[in-house]
Amino acid sequence: MSGWKLGVIGGSGLYGLPGLDDVRKEQVHTPWGEPSGPLVHARLDGVELVFLPRHDEGHRLTPSAINYRANIDALKRAGVTDVLSLSACGSLKEDLVPGAFVAVDQFIDRTFAREKSFFGAGCVAHVAMADPVCRRLSAWAADAAAAAGAPHVQRGGTYLAMEGPQFSTRAESHLYRSWGCDVIGMTNMPEAKLAREAELPYASLCMVTDYDCWRTEDADVDIADILAVMKANTERAHATVRALVQRMAAEPRTPSPQGIESALEYAVITAPDARDPGLVAKLDAVAGRVL
Repeated sequence: MSGWKLGVIGGSGLYGLPGLDDVRKEQVHTPWGEPSGPLVHARLDGVELVFLPRHDEGHRLTPSAINYRANIDALKRAGVTDVLSLSACGSLKEDLVPGAFVAVDQFIDRTFAREKSFFGAGCVAHVAMADPVCRRLSAWAADAAAAAGAPHVQRGGTYLAMEGPQFSTRAESHLYRSWGCDVIGMTNMPEAKLAREAELPYASLCMVTDYDCWRTEDADVDIADILAVMKANTERAHATVRALVQRMAAEPRTPSPQGIESALEYAVITAPDARDPGLVAKLDAVAGRVL
């Protein structure tokens, strides 16, 4: 075995993967509540895989209602070594046409109604987020998208995370463009932050479905158009995961070159005798290595 165990968080329209072996579902309970749905354990081309639909099957959960902490905790408990996020997004750049894939490497977090950390009063930690994705996994995901036939793959880019569930106003869309953002979505934050706290290498592959509402020569973003593009992207997303897994199968897993698996080494600053035992107990999977 290669040592990889890939967690795949599937976004809108991505509720499963074809061609899996040894498939079993597991309902996981975490100290942070229930994850979006059962974990799907499987093997794909010899690599262990754990799939979690971010919005649950049937798109039951809004972006704000997703229990991001439970999702990441559940994947950590399942022994996942790396996490790939697949999600739909809007384009804020002319050349990122619907159907393009973007392996984002930066985030601006504009969400405000979500729990964003496993830590808090009684156990304080500050993890570094300057480079929020795993460069190795992100590069491999971009390679896989290209191999899967994505018409345009951009390596790197800034993702603006908005609260939703409404789409942007035109003024907001123009503001985010003025900031230099590449794409806009509703789900990658606090997901990426929590993955870093859990010492899990994380990469985000975003599939462009629309131009948001800044491009006045086109009709404003419309859910029917988005669903049509998402349907076309689904098969390509499946092929991307397969290509990524084939790359993993060919190489034994080694730690992330960025040292993400030791992100908590010096991040917990609460003295041991001042830590809240209840919170510490909840952190058994996420931070048990250092606590």
